[in-house]
Amino acid sequence: MLPQVPIGVSDFREIIETRDSTGEPYLFVDKSLLIKDVIEDLTKVKLITRPRRFGKTLNMSMLHHFFAKTVHNKPTEHLFKGLKIAEYAECMKHQGQYPIIFLSLKDIKSASFKSAYEDFCKLLSQAYEQHEHLLSDSKLTQRQKNQYNGILNRDAPESDIRSALKDLTFYLYQGYGVKPIVLIDEYDTPIQTAYVKNYYEEMVTLMREFLGAGLKDNSHLDRAILTGVLRVSKESIFSGLNNIKTYSVLNDRYGEYFGFVEDEVSRLLIKTALDSHINDVKAWYNGYQIGDAIIYNPWSIVNYIQERGKLSSYWVNTSDNALIKDLWVHSSELFKGQFELLLKDEQIIMLMDEHLALNNLDKSEIAIWTLLAMSGYLKANFIKNGNNESLYYLKIPNKEVKDLYKRLIAEWLSGVNNAMVFNTFLNNLLNGEMKDFEDGLRRILLQTFSAHDIKGKNSEKFYHGFMLGLLSGIDQNHYKIDSNKESGLGRYDIILIPNDTSKLGIILEIKSIDER
Repeated sequence: MLPQVPIGVSDFREIIETRDSTGEPYLFVDKSLLIKDVIEDLTKVKLITRPRRFGKTLNMSMLHHFFAKTVHNKPTEHLFKGLKIAEYAECMKHQGQYPIIFLSLKDIKSASFKSAYEDFCKLLSQAYEQHEHLLSDSKLTQRQKNQYNGILNRDAPESDIRSALKDLTFYLYQGYGVKPIVLIDEYDTPIQTAYVKNYYEEMVTLMREFLGAGLKDNSHLDRAILTGVLRVSKESIFSGLNNIKTYSVLNDRYGEYFGFVEDEVSRLLIKTALDSHINDVKAWYNGYQIGDAIIYNPWSIVNYIQERGKLSSYWVNTSDNALIKDLWVHSSELFKGQFELLLKDEQIIMLMDEHLALNNLDKSEIAIWTLLAMSGYLKANFIKNGNNESLYYLKIPNKEVKDLYKRLIAEWLSGVNNAMVFNTFLNNLLNGEMKDFEDGLRRILLQTFSAHDIKGKNSEKFYHGFMLGLLSGIDQNHYKIDSNKESGLGRYDIILIPNDTSKLGIILEIKSIDER
């Protein structure tokens, strides 16, 4: 029986201790040297941002089990025997030596701020409950114990909720005589949800005051590590927090610890007898790069193994991509023109801004490009051009993400959520069934925009770009699609050249009619 890979398991102890039906452990990709880098990184507050399902929660669970002596009243020391970190005696001196505050905000996704606030209070109550023994400590005053019980019982005033992180670090330091480590996983999930659900300002205010109080100039804090997808702008969440260092996909450090590198994927595929299709796996799930590390999407790799070599869109189908679709639909013609180049497997040069404010997405296309790169929907490589500007090469990372864009564009252009309708429309064009193609095009035009949006001297350019968007759904392994190239004595607008000479070659000419 082939070794098993865990899917959706983010608890470090469970992965290390669980055995399959034959008594064999799970296949485990050892990322424990992350611990060494965290210990050696003297930055007091670290924020590591990576796309969703790139191993953030599992790594945070590993850090929790390493630094804490027990987790849920179970010892942790034996979990690291045989792992890479065990070879570093100086690092192992830190094992089990710290009180830990571990918060995961990944499930705070409520439709209203009131409900989100209640969920947040419940989460804090659970964190305080983990250290309830502190209430018997004579070092805490009666007022402090009353405040502690207020958090436990979820009837604390809002001012105590906003200072709850700072207060708990103090209580732990008083109780243990050791400064605690704070781990906050998916810190930005409530903020992203609030943006989509229209209570962004209220959530930003709460998180700014909660994190600011707990992390800024806190003399009772050893260090803090936060993970998320985005570095929400300094002016909002981390206002005044001058001791934080962000390690995003645009930074070199910690690059190899989130996602799988080449050697790790090769070993996994060999152990599961799936290594004969490594080139297909690269095309579908590779394409990310952080520093010198070439990164594969880990969620897609473990699902590919679980499904015994079936190539499919595992990662992009684990999320509602409505925000990505909405940003694309409402973007400018320039943005869509640049995106057309990406769909042709070309790369574009773009400014990036790591300090992302979600409420600027409708005002700044730099913010949109940054969001797409940070979220894993684009690959970004730094251009060392000697200037102070943060310019990057952007490219669609792999086939899985490219197929998502094609599907979202097809849904928008066809005005339906049925990709089959759009594919039929394209097949009518490629097969020369022009009456059916014309009917389909008319239906798409009526469903997609108003004629009032495209009047004027640029209407021909608009339709030209629109048609290129439609044609992005055609498999470019079978057709070469070119635009505005010289041919003979003239210039064609759009041409489709089939690789199979028995298929139709198609030339599209775009013309506008003067209404005068």
